[in-house]
Amino acid sequence: MFSEFAFPIFEQSIKEYHLIDDVYQSTQNPFEKGSIEYLLFAKNWVDTVQWHYEDIIRDPNIDPVAALVLKRKIDASNQVRTDMVEYIDSYFFQKYSNVKVKSNAKINTESPAWAIDRLSILALKIYHMKEEANRTEASAEHRAKCQEKLNVLLDQKNDMFISINDLLTDIENGDKFMKVYKQMKMYNDDDLNPVLYQNKK
Repeated sequence: MFSEFAFPIFEQSIKEYHLIDDVYQSTQNPFEKGSIEYLLFAKNWVDTVQWHYEDIIRDPNIDPVAALVLKRKIDASNQVRTDMVEYIDSYFFQKYSNVKVKSNAKINTESPAWAIDRLSILALKIYHMKEEANRTEASAEHRAKCQEKLNVLLDQKNDMFISINDLLTDIENGDKFMKVYKQMKMYNDDDLNPVLYQNKK
């Protein structure tokens, strides 16, 4: 099933990132370019880097100029993340393009790739919560609380595996159908963001 296929790739990306643990390191994608494995690894790598951008920008002592530069990086990262979700949806759209959709088929509230996006973020939550649950210099109370949260995350992982696999099975069987919506992010577009287009005058 796809969830069980994707999750270890996300874990591999997270593990590879933390060997150096630097937001400026280059990506070393071990999979063949153009493959779904390559795309899943690259997608999670973007998520992992952005996770650490978000940590850094919350430093109360960060230089304001550095914070602004980092905010621009987060904006750019968000755009890349959205683009990659759309690439993954295109993969599913192509994969199921010949499915005969039933007359009573329904559409899901989110596309398969946006569900996969949440699974990628969940892999990051599990990795970092496990770190906190095992952090030896932390108090026993802290570790216990983090272990409780980790247990919830692992339960959520199992539920997401089931729900994503069920969604893909429903699409494959024609019980549900998918549409690919191009995300229309307005704040990055200098023709749609009023602050940007007013500055062009």
